[in-house]
Amino acid sequence: MLSSKGVDFSKILKRYDVELEVEATPEDMAKNLLPKDPVFRKVAEEVLYMRLKTIIPSVTEALKSKDPLSVINEGLVAGMEIVSKLYAQHVYYLPEIMMAAKTMEMGISLAEKQLEGGKRKTKANVIMHTAEGDVHDIGKNIAVIMTRAAGYEVFDMGKDVPVDDVVAKTVEVKPLFVSGTALMTTTMSAFPRIAAKYVEKKLNVPFMGCGGAVNREYSNSYDLGIYSDKAAQTPLIAEKLLAGYDWKRVREEWDVIVRGE
Repeated sequence: MLSSKGVDFSKILKRYDVELEVEATPEDMAKNLLPKDPVFRKVAEEVLYMRLKTIIPSVTEALKSKDPLSVINEGLVAGMEIVSKLYAQHVYYLPEIMMAAKTMEMGISLAEKQLEGGKRKTKANVIMHTAEGDVHDIGKNIAVIMTRAAGYEVFDMGKDVPVDDVVAKTVEVKPLFVSGTALMTTTMSAFPRIAAKYVEKKLNVPFMGCGGAVNREYSNSYDLGIYSDKAAQTPLIAEKLLAGYDWKRVREEWDVIVRGE
């Protein structure tokens, strides 16, 4: 019979991502990322550290010396961008993303009340959903948060969304792009069907395939298809589409856009 006596288990199945999490604290990583202006820095920290109880008084104080749009973009959104970076580096996880997003939304709601017209201008419309037949929406929810934080108006259609409903919404809101998430291989077939209907209706809208069941090769196998491997990549791709890239150019330069390669 084998014995485990004297075995050094510290070298077995070592979790380097957990080790990184312990060594790199949010405070350490955010030190050089936070705004230099003390007013914006305070607001960004409220989001970064998920301070639901103090975000309102902090934003109220910031609005005494800064204009509402700057408080939103240079304070609240800046804080959420740092949260996104911590998530991408496995320092923050889903609970932190959700709590930080709630904190940011509370601050934005307050600041928007002082904006002319009552709401900040967004960069473009985006549609996000989980594929027809698929109820796994955690990845989609994270992408929604990150894309909204980047300044886009996101129409979140939820989960198990019929193909025809996605097409109808696309006609209605004329988005910069549409993303669909599929965790099951049995549901990702909805994506080329949506793209085919876009082509049929002459809707030149990039369709971003996402989720655990989807890979880059699959998303690139049909017209209009582009790919996002992780939620944090979605705003990076959105910026290029906003700058005038079409779906073909996004495909060609994907490694540069999302990885800087």
